[in-house]
Amino acid sequence: MSLVSLNKKSKIPKYKQIIASIEDAVQNGTFKKGDKLPSINSLRDTYKLSRDTVLMAFNELKTRGIIHSVVGKGYYLSSENVSVSQKIFLLFDEFNAFKEDLYNSFLSNLDVSIKVDIYFHHFNPKIFNALILDNIGDYNHYIIMPANLENTELVLENLPKEKVFILDQLNPELKAYSAIFQNFEKNIFTGLNDAKDKLANYTKLIFVYDKKTQPKAMLDGFESFCEKENFENEVIDTLTTRKIEKGEVYITPEDKNLIRIIKKIKETNLILKKDIGIICYNDTMLKEIVEGGITTISTDFTAMGKNLASILTTKEKVQIENPSKIIIRNSL
Repeated sequence: MSLVSLNKKSKIPKYKQIIASIEDAVQNGTFKKGDKLPSINSLRDTYKLSRDTVLMAFNELKTRGIIHSVVGKGYYLSSENVSVSQKIFLLFDEFNAFKEDLYNSFLSNLDVSIKVDIYFHHFNPKIFNALILDNIGDYNHYIIMPANLENTELVLENLPKEKVFILDQLNPELKAYSAIFQNFEKNIFTGLNDAKDKLANYTKLIFVYDKKTQPKAMLDGFESFCEKENFENEVIDTLTTRKIEKGEVYITPEDKNLIRIIKKIKETNLILKKDIGIICYNDTMLKEIVEGGITTISTDFTAMGKNLASILTTKEKVQIENPSKIIIRNSL
């Protein structure tokens, strides 16, 4: 019995009939994981098709993760889950509580037939490049969180532009891609500006900034605000040797530094809010509770995930600036 069955009188495109035939064979149990597909040339000759027609069918099945190719040997069935309509490549910089909110929101707004594979580059350009290059042609869409890595456009050029979506940080060289992004410079400037009445109770603003992992736009927004409001300020890259002083406000994008600041406050018998202020980036449930609540400047990661699912579904070519706000709590 032939794996593929085509109806020449049908209005259904031939490549879709090839796909449907393979799906039917999997579902009725006659074609199983590990089985080899007929070659492209044999299907072309048997059914008098163009090679491109057969290749189109195989490529769609491949991007859905149903078949895979072995160089010099052919195509094999790699999954019996033919209900998968699309496969999404999702590349995060790292995983944390607020990225989990984004991820869960994204999944909850996708059709259940869409499969998402998540990867992490941990701000390492070699890992970033390898993950993308190793997965070319294996997915319907590629969602990329480039962070502040340099020259990412060079590796992304290997992917069809219409299949790529940029997430979170839209660097200038990536302006041609669809994106959902944070305006980090505006967000930190506006957040501090909205809290300037409370900041006036302190004498100095200190930004704990790691240029390896944080967007430079954050630093630009911080410095613009301090210049505009004539705030004494300092930028530091570590708290390890820092002696905290009464009247300082610490602004930290990283949660690990939040814990370090709180520990130093307790060690010096200073009082949070009265003596020392803290503003953290990216809100989480934990920050609502720690020390009676930590003030945060945060984008809406749930909205980001929902919007990402929307533009992926509609295939719109858009760039959406995700909203942000400051949430004043007990640390300021």
